[in-house]
Amino acid sequence: MELYTTASPSVRFHPRAYLDRITEIARWHEQAGIAGMLIYTDNSLIDPWTVAQAALERTDRFVPLIATQPLYMHPLAAARKISSLAFLYGRRVALNLVAGGFVRDLAQLGDHTEHDLRYDRLLEYTSIMMALLRGETTTFSGTYYQVEGLALSPGLPADLIPELYLSGASDACMAAAATLGATRLSYTKPLSQIAPGQIAAGRVGLRLGIIARPDRAGAWEVARARFPADRRGQLAHRMARGATDSIWHRDISAVADTLDEDGSDPYWLFPLKNYKTFCPYLVGSYEDVAQYVQGYADLGYRTLILDEAESEADLTHIVHALRLGTMLEQEPQQ
Repeated sequence: MELYTTASPSVRFHPRAYLDRITEIARWHEQAGIAGMLIYTDNSLIDPWTVAQAALERTDRFVPLIATQPLYMHPLAAARKISSLAFLYGRRVALNLVAGGFVRDLAQLGDHTEHDLRYDRLLEYTSIMMALLRGETTTFSGTYYQVEGLALSPGLPADLIPELYLSGASDACMAAAATLGATRLSYTKPLSQIAPGQIAAGRVGLRLGIIARPDRAGAWEVARARFPADRRGQLAHRMARGATDSIWHRDISAVADTLDEDGSDPYWLFPLKNYKTFCPYLVGSYEDVAQYVQGYADLGYRTLILDEAESEADLTHIVHALRLGTMLEQEPQQ
């Protein structure tokens, strides 16, 4: 599997401390042999491109996976960001294409575009951006964007063209991912609820957190201490669930209603139900986690986005489980 981690959100840190945290996370994961880091975006977070540049400056091979939202910048501006980073550092980035976002954020931006139409807009946006990155002089007339004779400078070397990722579970998302040749990321169900052949065709990946320890009881002790019950968080989750038009959020919340929280299965949605994270967790011994992730690989998942690790020691446990399951090289590349 291709492995990424997730950046800590800037709202948890004082300004100067955040740079130290991002640097620390990137170095941990690069040393562990993990490909890169998802840097997500919303109206409350600092600019993900700035975070990506900080990570590039302080690593050798790490790939920033940058959330790219059409509402925040023109496709030429995004293409120039990519080519400028390549010009300065000779490094590649990857893009997590974002069609929507929190309902409140979209309202603040004056965007009331319907769910499926947001993917039409994203297709136009990405088509222009990728044509520019390929060095094409671009003319395009669509519903949302029009450009004429547009070219990118500085140009981008062909070997630094970014990989594309697209998160979602709707039919519109699947169609957009197929058109763009993007890896579609989803918040997956437990293995017991996925039938063989149920995963949609194309390149697919998943996002989840991992808490692994040498033995199952130790892992669950850590998990319950890290994510205790939070009544206020549970109410926030219910409110968000009622307000969102996100298919994946509704689906994963419905799955959470069906699960026991007794630790009998590694798949755990309790943190999501308490509004502490937006992805499932796998909790268990190294062997439990390795077998579960292998089960997803056997179903066709090829990319794994890890939720942020609590500490370098926590990452060491995660990496041990992934190496045990052959999801990660035995030794990181030098």
